[in-house]
Amino acid sequence: MNTLKTGLMLAAAVAVTAGSAGVVTAAGLDYKCASSTQEIDDNSYDGPWPDNWKITVKTCAARSGNTVYAYAEARWDGPGFYPVDDSTIFDGAKLRVQIKESRPGTDPVVFERDFAGIEERLEDSTSSADYDGRYRTQTISHRAGRGALTDAVLFLDWQGDGRGYQRHDYTASPTV
Repeated sequence: MNTLKTGLMLAAAVAVTAGSAGVVTAAGLDYKCASSTQEIDDNSYDGPWPDNWKITVKTCAARSGNTVYAYAEARWDGPGFYPVDDSTIFDGAKLRVQIKESRPGTDPVVFERDFAGIEERLEDSTSSADYDGRYRTQTISHRAGRGALTDAVLFLDWQGDGRGYQRHDYTASPTV
């Protein structure tokens, strides 16, 4: 099968899939990614043990015609003093993926989606209470003009700290 025909078939499959609430499986795209790491303090713990979480988020974007595809992947190394599989670490956690138009000044958001599944993964440990893990969002898509990028924001609401969700911004993907 020639390359043009294969490319057209892929584009048609992606276009059909893209109609399902902005979530797609877009294989074969050339994603451009960036990542950054933050040390995040557990606001609800004041004890003697180290309580920081080292969380890295990679944001990725790809383009096919006027449609931009995006996802984020988080990896973390949590502290070791929590009990095994402690479902009470957070009152809530979510990873927000945003597709933005790249413009001078503030880049406007054209589409975003929150992924709350990260909370369950963050609170899951090995049998020895090792809180290291990873979480990858589904791929979202939206039509965007020339020059778009993906942004990721991690929201953490530590149980019992009374502060609600705290926002942690990560490095945006390169422009596609």
